[in-house]
Amino acid sequence: MAGLIRREDIDEVRSRTDIREIIEGYVRLKSAGIGSFKGLCPFHDERTPSFHVRPQMGTYHCFGCGESGDVIAFLMQVEHTSFTETVEKLAARINYELHYEQGSGLSREEVGRRQRLLDAHKIAAEFFQKNLYMPSAVEAQRFLGGRGFDAKSTAQFGVGFAPQGWNNLLNFLRKQGFSDEELEATGMFSRGQRGLYDRFRGRIMWPIRGIAGETIGFGARRLFDDDKGPKYLNTPETVLYKKSQVLYGLDLAKRHIAKRRQVVVVEGYTDVMAAHLAGVDTAVATCGTAFGVDHIRILRRILGDDGSGGEVIFTFDGDAAGQKAALSAFEEDQRFMARTFVAVAQEDMDPCELRIRRGNHAVRSLIEHKQPLFEFALRSTIRKFDMDSLEGRVQAMRAVAPILAGIKDSALKPAYIREVSGWLGLGADEVQRAVVLAAQQVSAESSSLQQIDHTGGPDSSGEVVVQSAAVPFEVPDSHDPLARLERTALEVLVQVPQEVPVDFWQQLVQVQYRYRLHTVLAQGVMSAAAEVVPAAGHAWLNQVRSHIPEAAHTFLAELSVSPLPASSAEQLTRYTHDILRRLLEEDVNRQKSELMLHLQRLDARTEYEQFQQIQRRLMELESHRRKIRQGIENTL
Repeated sequence: MAGLIRREDIDEVRSRTDIREIIEGYVRLKSAGIGSFKGLCPFHDERTPSFHVRPQMGTYHCFGCGESGDVIAFLMQVEHTSFTETVEKLAARINYELHYEQGSGLSREEVGRRQRLLDAHKIAAEFFQKNLYMPSAVEAQRFLGGRGFDAKSTAQFGVGFAPQGWNNLLNFLRKQGFSDEELEATGMFSRGQRGLYDRFRGRIMWPIRGIAGETIGFGARRLFDDDKGPKYLNTPETVLYKKSQVLYGLDLAKRHIAKRRQVVVVEGYTDVMAAHLAGVDTAVATCGTAFGVDHIRILRRILGDDGSGGEVIFTFDGDAAGQKAALSAFEEDQRFMARTFVAVAQEDMDPCELRIRRGNHAVRSLIEHKQPLFEFALRSTIRKFDMDSLEGRVQAMRAVAPILAGIKDSALKPAYIREVSGWLGLGADEVQRAVVLAAQQVSAESSSLQQIDHTGGPDSSGEVVVQSAAVPFEVPDSHDPLARLERTALEVLVQVPQEVPVDFWQQLVQVQYRYRLHTVLAQGVMSAAAEVVPAAGHAWLNQVRSHIPEAAHTFLAELSVSPLPASSAEQLTRYTHDILRRLLEEDVNRQKSELMLHLQRLDARTEYEQFQQIQRRLMELESHRRKIRQGIENTL
């Protein structure tokens, strides 16, 4: 497993990546002043742009929802990838070789090979799509048409056709310059006594895409009777394709899942297509494997599964196999904090069949009338026992007790206990005792694991996750003129520090701010200025960030993208000097007020010397204030 990426490499990738170019792949940006751009926030619904990007600083901030960060944070948020995955993708994009402090990551050569495999899959997907409407693909056209998919919908999902024959795709990709070694590594080919041959022949092809939308494998459905292979044939495990970590349709559904905090898990490729076309655009499916722990980890990250809401809906056929699959899903339910549900259509129809027979509305209605997975699991378990005998009812109680013990919602648990008590015809107290006993048994078995979980540990990227309480800051009063002045001064110190004269820095160190948040940011700026030459850009912002607590990082990002009211370099310099002079003048006024209060407390007859010292200091401050004021007036 790759080790931790070296900090210097992370900074280098961040500084070499144009954040504007990356964000414009998701958000349409327009100019918002010198070096600033704005657009509609991708993280929440809005009609007026409040999402600002400052390329020179390498940061973004939304003044509507508060989301902020750098290019790595942006991609992690929109693509729902881990930190390490994101840095590696950005590094590959600029052809930068990463170094790892522990273990070894992908070398430049390995990154190049990976890109070659991705290129081969992209070309293959285009090849299959072009073949779908050839005369030889009549059976594929008939199959898709019979399931309600027209040319527009197949194009939306990139559906294609692998022509019959042993080397159609092989010859095509060889002509594109791919070596046999590269082609074998894709998983799209098998090797026989005579060499490579097409793995997929005479089948409907669904491109399986990674979360970022790149094709990494294929799912293929048998069409012809002479095809003795399985009904569905998927790409085998490759460098790109890990079936336990892939969900079909996630590239299309991820933003809807994150926005609605809902995911619908269906069983197959056509079910995903039918659901999306019917308006259920949060649907995904596993690729030839059971729904497992890795899938849950991915979905939890996209759902924001922190216990504050969200729902996971499983759709299964109503037959015995479907019920068995639902109960298997229930076993993994405990890994979700979101509420989980089951949606089972009447007459054992899957979403694709339901759409064909009843229309799009029926598919949406199926999801709307979902049944809590706990209730489904409880009823399915109880049905296994003889409810006409006392022994059967007691056995059923013992069987459902662990299910009841696993309910995380403190309000739902007693409600379900009462409900089950009624179904079984047993006292609620008796059921409660069985639940407590089951919970004690589970607790005893998992106590050691819980201790590990609560102390923190490495996440999937190999980085150690440490939870710490955020330091709270009072929100500066936006109606307070001094708060606005302090903020605008910090904006120029963060964004254009090179415009600040040297003598200003010497004075700014002494400034006292009214708000603690502003004080912390100013201290970070001054500490950074003591270590490096102040100059706008990623390095300066990272230096400031390293000197402030994590709780202030969002505010720093906000300062870094706030538009400055200047349309030229000359105006920017004048604005910077004017704002800082006003801040210095305000600080002089503060010092004078404090000395005046001190003066009022003195007795001029008995504390004459101290009285005179304060008077002289007041005169010096007033002289200094007038010089500052003259500078302000000269900039107007």
